[in-house]
Amino acid sequence: MQPDKSFNPGIQTRAIHHGKSYADNTGTVMPPIFPSSTFTHGNPEGFDYTRSGNPNFRILEDVLASLEECKYSTVFASGVSAITAIASSLQSGDLILCEENLYGCTVRLFEQVFSKFKLQTKWIDFSNTNSLALIDGLNPSMIWLESPTNPLLKIIDIKRICDKASENQIPVVVDNTFSTALLQKPLDLGATLSLTSTTKYINGHSDALGGAVCTQDVYWKDRMDFAQKALGLQPSPFDCWLITRGIKTLPLRLSKQVDNALALANELGKHPSVEWVRYPFKLDHPQYELAKKQMASGGAIITIRLKADQKRTYTFCKNLRYFNMAESLGGVESLICHPATMTHASLSTETKKKLGIDESLVRLSVGCEDFADLEKDLNQQLSQLL
Repeated sequence: MQPDKSFNPGIQTRAIHHGKSYADNTGTVMPPIFPSSTFTHGNPEGFDYTRSGNPNFRILEDVLASLEECKYSTVFASGVSAITAIASSLQSGDLILCEENLYGCTVRLFEQVFSKFKLQTKWIDFSNTNSLALIDGLNPSMIWLESPTNPLLKIIDIKRICDKASENQIPVVVDNTFSTALLQKPLDLGATLSLTSTTKYINGHSDALGGAVCTQDVYWKDRMDFAQKALGLQPSPFDCWLITRGIKTLPLRLSKQVDNALALANELGKHPSVEWVRYPFKLDHPQYELAKKQMASGGAIITIRLKADQKRTYTFCKNLRYFNMAESLGGVESLICHPATMTHASLSTETKKKLGIDESLVRLSVGCEDFADLEKDLNQQLSQLL
């Protein structure tokens, strides 16, 4: 049956109705799990060995490409696996020009693993307009961005950087984990690759690991598929099934999380125990106007600096009722993280000091709980710091 082109379904519909299930003869509403490691030669769908493809991979890739509104998606075992796939496509001696405030595991991977293979990185502040001149001067092989950044929530002008990079045909990677395609579409802004840890908001239930790379370019799609197979970066069929199930409620979950986060950010900014609050759609954010232009909403991550030393900051984090102190983010449950000793612990003391990731900084991943409960929880523990 040919698709009816008169239909132009919205993103919530596309998140739920994701097409092929590879079980046409059963009438199953949800696609099944295909746990087989191997497939009989000559089957109509062309599967041979799960490391190089599986029905659950394709189902998830199709729905991710639909949400991103792009041609291609490749899924991986984790966000770090997706980063590895991209980095492995470069050559020894190549230079990656990186935003200085990236996810700590991205930094560790570049500095402690790929540096052994002579892959070079240079870290710059891409929120500084002078950074564009460095693109011409350094002529990197790739540019690597996050926006909003982790954990300081800087907003980078993706389109401006991509426009400059395209002049020299430099591919641009944007880690879009904090926003997802619902809040920001890097490919529409000119990025070559949109990277997401599907562990986070895409899955949304803190029970599966995954990563994905989306692109409009068949050259990069082929590279990602090759890395998935050749490096053994494939996810499990079960994790893909869980993430596919999670996507169905992504728009509903994210809407509630964003509403909670915006309200909490505005309330936290008034508390005397809080030195400052960073949230992209808060009026005092340094790149507020750019955030409003580039994003559909401010997301569900808040970063705050407390008027407290590390011991008291830890006590604050540990005593919260509804914000578990844990790494990761994006699940239905709220979490709190101490970046200096958790997500960014691998950074040197000097680097953390330069970036502003100090002992009083905490990152909140806001969940779907009742706002009043989250507000009361935070206020009770903040009052203990006075």
